[in-house]
Amino acid sequence: MEIEQLRQFLAVAEHQNFTRAAEMIGLSQPALSRSIARLEEELGQPVFERQTRKVKLTDAGQLLLRRAQQLIGLVDDTIAEISDDGESGRIRIAAIPTIAPFYLPEILKTFAAAHPGATVTVQEDTTDHLLKRCTQGEIDLAILALPITVKYLEIEPLFDEELQIVLAPDHSLAKKKQLRLTDIEPLPFVLLDEAHCLSDNIQTFCRQRSFDPVSVERTSQLAMVQELVSLNHGVSMVPAMAVNLDESDRRIYRSIAGNKPTRTIAMVWNPYRFQSQLLEKFKALVRNSV
Repeated sequence: MEIEQLRQFLAVAEHQNFTRAAEMIGLSQPALSRSIARLEEELGQPVFERQTRKVKLTDAGQLLLRRAQQLIGLVDDTIAEISDDGESGRIRIAAIPTIAPFYLPEILKTFAAAHPGATVTVQEDTTDHLLKRCTQGEIDLAILALPITVKYLEIEPLFDEELQIVLAPDHSLAKKKQLRLTDIEPLPFVLLDEAHCLSDNIQTFCRQRSFDPVSVERTSQLAMVQELVSLNHGVSMVPAMAVNLDESDRRIYRSIAGNKPTRTIAMVWNPYRFQSQLLEKFKALVRNSV
């Protein structure tokens, strides 16, 4: 049993499909199938149940999955610790889609200038997926929005940011400089899909004030939310970091009077994995950017 075999096994387990796993790791599908077959031959039993369009872990595969994650994590941490010089190496950063394009670019640019020998990879995904990957050691640091309910991860709140109401310029409320909750309560909302925590932030704020926003449309991208609002499909709430970068004249933004809706941005990492000097420097840069 080889380390590379275990990495290939983990890829198939993650994607539940040999073809997609092979594409991810840059290996041909037949070669990957042969590698897993040799692994199963060595173990004396199958680790995958082959189905028509996907594969499913057997009981033996479930056990191997847990052990393989531990072994790969130990190997990767050992290599990283031995080669850690604080200037070269790789760190894996991730963020949710309502943070990544607005908050990360300037931080990545600053970090690259200070540490030209470092490689920073960036991933964007929903909160649940990123927490899972952080727990499994597939990413080193995630930047997310609270609340986060998960064990064994370190969570460091960074800052609160306002959520502002976005309107079409010709909306009946556009002339108001500040809006009241009673202004927006009867309005239709355009929201992100339920997988995105921003929708939870918005709905929680509204429900705490005794009204449930009526969602007329849902989409997977914040940019599409903004476009649909521009077309008078409804209103929405947008994080300040996105508002600050929106130069379009096809929509306007207004604050809510009184107790404003906000979300809390936080850094999350696995304290049981090796924390390289580069990662610590990246964390420090994030803290100083607040």
